[in-house]
Amino acid sequence: MADDHGPGFDRAHGIWQRGGTDVENLPDPFGPGARHPEAATPPKPPGKYRRWLRWGFNIFAALLLVTLIWLIVTAPLSRALEPLDDPAMLLVSTEGRAIARRGAIKDEPVDAAKLDPLTPAAFISIEDRRFRSHWGIDPRAIGRAMVANFQAGGVRQGGSTITQQLAKTSFLSADRSIKRKAQEVIIAFWLEGWLTKDEILSRYLSSVYFGDGVYGLRAASRHYFDREPERLTLAQSAMLAGMVQAPSRLAPTRNLALAQKRSRLVLQTMADTGVISQARAESTKSARPVGTASSVPTGTYFADWVAPQAAKAFEADYGEVKVPTTLDADLQRIAVRAVANAKIGDAQAALVAMRPDGRVVAMVGGRNYGKSPFNRATQARRQPGSAFKLFVYLAALRAGYRPDSKIEDRPITLDGWSPGNNDGVYRGTITLREAFARSSNAATVRLAEQVGRQNIIRAARDLGIDSPLTDRPSLSLGTSGVSLLELTAAYAAIAGGRYPVEPRGLPLDKEEEGLSGFFARGGHLDDRRDRAPMMELLWAAANEGTGRRAAISTATFGKTGTTQNNRDALFVGFAGNLVVGVWVGRDDNQSLGRITGGTAPAEIWRRFMGSAISIDGRQGPPLPEGFRLPERRQPQKERKSPLPDDWSESGKAVRSILEMVERLIDQN
Repeated sequence: MADDHGPGFDRAHGIWQRGGTDVENLPDPFGPGARHPEAATPPKPPGKYRRWLRWGFNIFAALLLVTLIWLIVTAPLSRALEPLDDPAMLLVSTEGRAIARRGAIKDEPVDAAKLDPLTPAAFISIEDRRFRSHWGIDPRAIGRAMVANFQAGGVRQGGSTITQQLAKTSFLSADRSIKRKAQEVIIAFWLEGWLTKDEILSRYLSSVYFGDGVYGLRAASRHYFDREPERLTLAQSAMLAGMVQAPSRLAPTRNLALAQKRSRLVLQTMADTGVISQARAESTKSARPVGTASSVPTGTYFADWVAPQAAKAFEADYGEVKVPTTLDADLQRIAVRAVANAKIGDAQAALVAMRPDGRVVAMVGGRNYGKSPFNRATQARRQPGSAFKLFVYLAALRAGYRPDSKIEDRPITLDGWSPGNNDGVYRGTITLREAFARSSNAATVRLAEQVGRQNIIRAARDLGIDSPLTDRPSLSLGTSGVSLLELTAAYAAIAGGRYPVEPRGLPLDKEEEGLSGFFARGGHLDDRRDRAPMMELLWAAANEGTGRRAAISTATFGKTGTTQNNRDALFVGFAGNLVVGVWVGRDDNQSLGRITGGTAPAEIWRRFMGSAISIDGRQGPPLPEGFRLPERRQPQKERKSPLPDDWSESGKAVRSILEMVERLIDQN
């Protein structure tokens, strides 16, 4: 029988052995003195690299979680399909004529699956050949672009995929930085994880820029080819796909030859990728845009002013929003012509015309918008000169003065300041009517001190003057800068009898008009105490005083204004249903020479109003109760300085002589 006990068995004694020692004599492996092999060498603590690895993994997981939360909150997947925050606006006049187009156009989204297959294929072939296979970024394209850019010594190619472009255009700024590029890659992964390829492509085509202020394939198809994107031809698709690289430079409305050359490249890439045959690529004729360049300007003085109002009044929407305005195209044309034909040398001029309720019907902010879009009617703060006297005399009327009240037209000195009359002549005791008509500075300053400068400021604020007004003796002569628009609106308050008048470029519907009237601040001018006597003063100034060059056959009310050294010249007034302000001056604030408010501004005002009233033909607000138009008298020959105007500045020499005579009389 075979021995099956193995080599460790002692046959003589019948006992198992290990190493020649009986098993029963071996130490107990589980006894207290036993040594465990694994205990002989203490375990090594984990290395530092493992701790760093764990920390790195935890930080990465936290950053990934934060990024996901950030994407969920700030990067809604539908953003590329939403309309622009600042949609295109077509501003139209009261007659419905287009006067300006502002903003970019973005139409309804497209569905890539519903387009002709060659249309999305054209974009994929030129922008991202491996779009269907990559997962958001294309390492091969990035490497190819890096090599090409290195060889060219600059940026010549980009390696961004369509997904990355969508991430950039829809969620990020245009800054070129490593941080933005990293964000772009993260968002690209996000989009690839949540959207199908067709959904990504649809969002891309619906939001990409195509030049000429056009976003999205639908708007581009309509703009350049006057057709829907679902009906684009191969040549048209190739041209649109080629524009995406540099839309401003490759727009066919700007450079047709370059756009067609680029479209040929797109057709060739489509042939190279097998989308179309080489023969079809070569036989396809280049497309041509069917639309014509718009003759509607993008900017005018009025459009620049009214656009912010329009943007707040309408919600974002697809396509172009037609915005009705208060501008009257015929009156605007007359205003432009009146300013352009003004004989003022190289000086600037501005004109604003409005209804007594504040609806602006014409606006000219300078002599040439193309050369200078700065709006001198709304943006400039210039001294109004004697046109500010409206508020001085209104405060006086509120205090109980009447047009026939007397005031001294004699030299006056306040805090070392001695204002003089522009003609150098002082007329002694005169009525407020004559002082206002002749624009007597001395009489006005004396009246202002009697009424109180705070009351004058309050009158100006009531009539809508918001510009800062400095409380000093020269305030009454218009030394604080105001805009022509707000000054004209103040005169509109006298014309309409309600204050303040808020200038506006958008019409109010009946409901808004009712609510605005109910909640409007201010009130009505007292016809007997304030409005009727104020209109009497304005009539005297415009028909018998310094502003008589502005008078027309229709009852004319207004006031001239000329600042120190003739730096600014104005005429502001109303007739019929129009309130108009005109300013002439220089942007460098230099003297206008012999131009005053009663010369060029009054002539511009008359030239505009003479034509405007005949076209407009609207009755103005009813005259105050008890007010009757005075009969226009032939002005008496004025006493003028015996010295020529150019011998002295504002009659300083004559003024000095008169002051000396006054002192001699007082001493005797």
